[in-house]
Amino acid sequence: MAHPKRKISKTRRDKRRTHYKLTAPGLAQCPTTGEFHLPHRAYWLDGKLYYKGQVIIEKEVLA
Repeated sequence: MAHPKRKISKTRRDKRRTHYKLTAPGLAQCPTTGEFHLPHRAYWLDGKLYYKGQVIIEKEVLA
């Protein structure tokens, strides 16, 4: 089995791992409703499915 010849310091180890970061998702604002949503995705608002500022589906309300 391979063995390291020298101990790798915590600083060197942590430098290698610096690119593991969380980033906030980019949000787009709908021009019609003003709602923030993920870009290039449809989203529900008040029983309606919106995509590119247009209503795609209206949810039927059962009486």
